[in-house]
Amino acid sequence: MEEEIHRYVEAICIASEPSQSHLHQQAFEYLSNLRQNANETWRLALTAFTGVTPEGNKYPESVRFYSLRLLDEFLDNRFEPLDEDSFRTLQQSLISYVHSEYVYGSAESNASYLRNKFSHTLTLFFLCTYVEQWPTFFTDLFSLIRLPESPSRPQFNRHVSLLLFHLISEISGEVADQTIKSARTFNPIRHTRDSRVRDAVRERDAPLINEAVLTIIVDGTERLAELRKTTTSSPELSEALEIVDWGIRTFGSYAGWIDINLTITPITIPLLFSLLPDPNLAIRLATSTALLRILAKGLKEPEDKLQLVKVLALGQVIDALESKTRAEQVARGSNEDEGEESYREALGRLLNECEKPEVAADATRLLEQILPVMLRFMSDKYDDTCSTVFPLLQTILASYKRSRKVSTDPLEESKRSFLVSLLQVIMQKMKWDDEEDPSDLDDDDFSAFETLRKDLRSSMDAVFTIDQDLVTNAVRTLSLQTLSAYRSGMSLNWNDAELAVYLVYIFGEIVKSRIFYCDYLSLISRLNFTAGGKGRAAFCVAPVVPKEKRREVDYSEYPLTPHGEMLLALVQSSISAFPHRLVAMQFFETVAQCIMPTLEAIVDARGLHSPDSTVRSRTYYLFHRFIKESRNDISEEIAVNLVQGIKDLLTIQVDLPTLDSPDDDILAEAIKNPGLFDSQLYLFETLGTLISLVSKSPDQQASMLLSIVTPLLEELSSNLPAAKGGKDPIPILRIHHSIMALGNVAKGFPDYPSPVPEGYRLPSLDVFRQVAQAILSCLEAMNVFKYVRDATRHAFARIIATTGSSVTHLIPPLMANLLAQFEPSELVDFMNFIGLLIHKLQSELFNVLDELIGPLSAHITQLLNQPVTGTDDSVEHAETKRAYLTLLTNVMSSDLHDIFISDRNKATFEPLLISMSRLAEDISDSSSQKSAFAFLSRCVQVWCQPATAADGQAQGVPGFERFVYERLVPTAFVVLSSPQFNIKDGQMMVVLLEIGNFLQIVCKTRGQEARDFFLSAFLPSQGWPQDTAIEFTGKLQDLDNKAFRKYFADFVRLSRSQTSS
Repeated sequence: MEEEIHRYVEAICIASEPSQSHLHQQAFEYLSNLRQNANETWRLALTAFTGVTPEGNKYPESVRFYSLRLLDEFLDNRFEPLDEDSFRTLQQSLISYVHSEYVYGSAESNASYLRNKFSHTLTLFFLCTYVEQWPTFFTDLFSLIRLPESPSRPQFNRHVSLLLFHLISEISGEVADQTIKSARTFNPIRHTRDSRVRDAVRERDAPLINEAVLTIIVDGTERLAELRKTTTSSPELSEALEIVDWGIRTFGSYAGWIDINLTITPITIPLLFSLLPDPNLAIRLATSTALLRILAKGLKEPEDKLQLVKVLALGQVIDALESKTRAEQVARGSNEDEGEESYREALGRLLNECEKPEVAADATRLLEQILPVMLRFMSDKYDDTCSTVFPLLQTILASYKRSRKVSTDPLEESKRSFLVSLLQVIMQKMKWDDEEDPSDLDDDDFSAFETLRKDLRSSMDAVFTIDQDLVTNAVRTLSLQTLSAYRSGMSLNWNDAELAVYLVYIFGEIVKSRIFYCDYLSLISRLNFTAGGKGRAAFCVAPVVPKEKRREVDYSEYPLTPHGEMLLALVQSSISAFPHRLVAMQFFETVAQCIMPTLEAIVDARGLHSPDSTVRSRTYYLFHRFIKESRNDISEEIAVNLVQGIKDLLTIQVDLPTLDSPDDDILAEAIKNPGLFDSQLYLFETLGTLISLVSKSPDQQASMLLSIVTPLLEELSSNLPAAKGGKDPIPILRIHHSIMALGNVAKGFPDYPSPVPEGYRLPSLDVFRQVAQAILSCLEAMNVFKYVRDATRHAFARIIATTGSSVTHLIPPLMANLLAQFEPSELVDFMNFIGLLIHKLQSELFNVLDELIGPLSAHITQLLNQPVTGTDDSVEHAETKRAYLTLLTNVMSSDLHDIFISDRNKATFEPLLISMSRLAEDISDSSSQKSAFAFLSRCVQVWCQPATAADGQAQGVPGFERFVYERLVPTAFVVLSSPQFNIKDGQMMVVLLEIGNFLQIVCKTRGQEARDFFLSAFLPSQGWPQDTAIEFTGKLQDLDNKAFRKYFADFVRLSRSQTSS
């Protein structure tokens, strides 16, 4: 053993020292082998951790830490009792170590990480042995805690007390913490073990554990109070603080899963509330967490929860603490204290537990107390603190909404007053900090504020449901005052201006589904804009007019709605010229909600032609969204004028990024970060939409389309010679961008209808054929470039969607060139592209698919059979599998299934089915499993039809039913009986239902033959009792699909519970 220990220690020292490169790999391999064989090598690790060297010293810390890791490897995932010798060896060694190091030693004072690691290892040993082998675990540990009484020192051994606290916290995490459990792969055996440990602790030791923890905390608080009288800083004070802090943390760790009668007592309530305002931040945070877990513990009746809140007097306590901490926050001024702010957040979370509106009378009195406190938390200058009380706010507003549904009485004055105050707080919290420059924020901070605004807007929407006038008056007053002030020349802070515009925007979003949209001609007339006499512009209060007569009505005679009034003030204020980028961008966000009289502002230097590239980029998207949503209200005349007004913006923008490393691929980085061109694509799509509106004049439409695509086609031809060399990235990027732009022009046109309705005006097919041919020619010359292949797939997908079968003749050469140079990373995109072609072209794609499906399936099957190495490989493997299954499903659902059994592919038909059955067996990928069973179900419906009475010939593939009976049906039951198949997992439940559907399709397709197979052959071979087999087969035959799926899920759930018990 001594020689083995020496080798073990030496290997760890070498592995910890990279400079010994010649031995480094050997040491790693040796240690890896030890961990893989932990069942045999754990004694070596135990000796190295608890023992000493021949000189009488402890082994090096790195050796002892690794030894604990090796012991963890042995103990973790062990769910059977240890053999008696192993148990006794471990128990005696670990208890001896606790005696020497914790009772009489320094508890690894120089290596706290060893102390923490040991707590975890001892916890794993506890989980393995407590139920059956070491029921006196806690009693044995308690016996080591108490010290001989002395007035000058604590009553309890500090080291053992902290070890106890760490152990209980770790045990609570292992057996009851849902966050930890959800992070692990579900293991039913571990789940059962943890439940047994949890139940055993409750039954045997919970009262003793709780008493011990509270006794140590009380002793620590008394000692803390005495020490604080004489000192503000000393080792003894720090030790007492640590004991109380960890004691409260431990109490909170188990408060959620043991009997509440142990955690809510005449001792715990005064103790917790005495510590909630403690000067020490760590103690305050631990106490608030403990209280939160007590309150969050499930209680059967709302009255019980409310009674608990009343007993704790939580409303009054939080009210006082909020006022105290707010005053301290004001006193700190601009000096932020993250710790103290986290305490305010904890108080806010506690406040959420005060509301239970189901108990009307008492809850109403409680609300009167906590609503002002909640509003103070919401108005906190720190957004994280503000958002902590959102759950309480949502509960209150939901209660108000329910009350309004059952009563038509006016809103109570107390509720009205609260909602008015709430709206003021919401609007102020929606405002950017005036000292903050959004352009300097990182993406996370910017996104966090946008999320806050979204949550606040949701609350405003709820108030609107309760009382529309309150929201309307609040938003209207603030926005109109601000806009009027700006129009009159008053100086405004940029954040006040932005808030006013934003409020108009969200008011439009809130009322969008609740008020009548009328034509916008009234707003146009008030603004003295000319829009060709057509189009929509604003909201107004007008009678309902038939759609075909709306353009005959003079809507300027009708008064505007509040939203129309705000939009009018917004445009008249000229706030789009405010000298702050965010205000201009919010202005265009707002006016893009509706058909607007502000096309001039969008098209001119304030929007699409802005010198600020950020504003220009965002406006490209907003203009696209506006045109897309209002295309049915734009006249041909306006469409033509808009196309002419933006043609100067169509020069392809090529930006080369700055490389982080000389080894980076400049072409790849430029494609990944295309700069302004990414937004420019929206502009090309918008042009396609506008040109498609000129459908009454086919010649004019063709001419306009040519005027847009011709410069792009010329760009392709002019850059092709230089791009072929591949040395200069600029020509390649120009070709890539031009192809993408051509595809987006096609994307702006409507999809080709099937069937084509009478009177439908087709787009300019000849122009699109010319475009498609040019792109294909470019691909033939540059198919070695992946990014050109990607762009070509994108463009053809859009052109085919627009033109239907008009370019079908180009698909064979397109496929040939896409596959001539092919990288694995393109496989998913390629299959998705094929799926789109199937959807658009249906039977016209049969010959292409007939040639393609065999080699493609063989290639994918080979790829899926390769071992997965690393996370990236795993993700790529899963995406490929899903795309392949989607493609096969598309083939089946489009009635193109004959390609699988054609003369060219019939030899690969059975291997394909075997491959699908293997995917159906793979429990590690529920999504693909479900898709595989769905595909197999469709196969049964198509190829497993029995012989008809007319000709006596089967309508499917001869012998296919044998494959179903011998391979597929057994596969389904193998999946259901697997220990890894967790029926409580939502995704696996979906697989279970798909299996039920598959079995029923087999039964209903083959009829009596299938019923006989299940009843007389298969189910008896699986050991099913006859009465169970008869019942199951009868349900399979007689129930409709919905009823059988429910029966099947209940049947499997019951069967597995009986098996596990």
